[in-house]
Amino acid sequence: MGSIEVTPCHVDHSIPGAYGFILRTSKGTIVYTADFRVHGTKPQLTSDFVSLASKSDPDILLAEGTNILGGEVTSEAEVGTKLNYLVSNTKSLALANFSNVDVDRIRTFFEVAKENGRVLAISLKQAYLLNQLASDPNLKLPNTLGKSEGIAVFRRGKKRYYDWEEEVMEKARTIDSDELRKHQEKFVVAFSMPDFKELVDIRPNAGSIFVLSTSEPFNEEQEFEFERLRNWLDHFGLPMYHVHCSGHIMPSELKASIEQINPRKLFPIHTEYPSLYAKYVSDTAVTETPVKGHSYVLGA
Repeated sequence: MGSIEVTPCHVDHSIPGAYGFILRTSKGTIVYTADFRVHGTKPQLTSDFVSLASKSDPDILLAEGTNILGGEVTSEAEVGTKLNYLVSNTKSLALANFSNVDVDRIRTFFEVAKENGRVLAISLKQAYLLNQLASDPNLKLPNTLGKSEGIAVFRRGKKRYYDWEEEVMEKARTIDSDELRKHQEKFVVAFSMPDFKELVDIRPNAGSIFVLSTSEPFNEEQEFEFERLRNWLDHFGLPMYHVHCSGHIMPSELKASIEQINPRKLFPIHTEYPSLYAKYVSDTAVTETPVKGHSYVLGA
């Protein structure tokens, strides 16, 4: 068995702590991209990773191709512009659904809410995550501790709260459905499916909106959840806007990255269209589509 040296490299993810890897072994070097992203707030991290990977003279590159068919050119800045337009033209409650762990999107919503004189009300899970990441100065995240202005925690009704939830509520400004009902024009609220029963108490005023800021459903379970969402929105008269930016690199940027890294062989991963992927980069890299259950020997 050969020796292995692993170099983790932070790429521009919406989730801090998500890494690509450079594995240097006595038999050769493997580069794993993780999910490439250059449309967020720190694209230089991905550029740094590509540069470092190219200098490693890789034998194998494992590169994602999620958006190889269906790429959409957009950015987090564009998301912010669209959200600002929607919120500035809404006089009542603004509800939004976005990932608990997408800190770029949390920051974007916070800035939009602040610009429009509103408070961003996030979930307990999102508040807990922000508190854990608050010590990282590079992320520049809103602070939920000390009852800071501009951000609050939405506390939906429960019979029992977990210890970590109690800890968050002790340190942060919290609001409930009653306060939202009375001051709908003052908030942008992060809302997930379990929260929708709170609308019975909130009773959104006419002119309120719902923003879906995640990927559209792509499997049967998500389709079922999406149908439930539509029923809730119909019942309370909430129009839905879809404002999102993919967390994956676009085809042209992916191709340029592969060309810069210049591996001896490329294995397309995390894609439903490996044949299309291979043909698209055929002038850039020698490609082999991995087969489930098959073993590949490095240096053979």
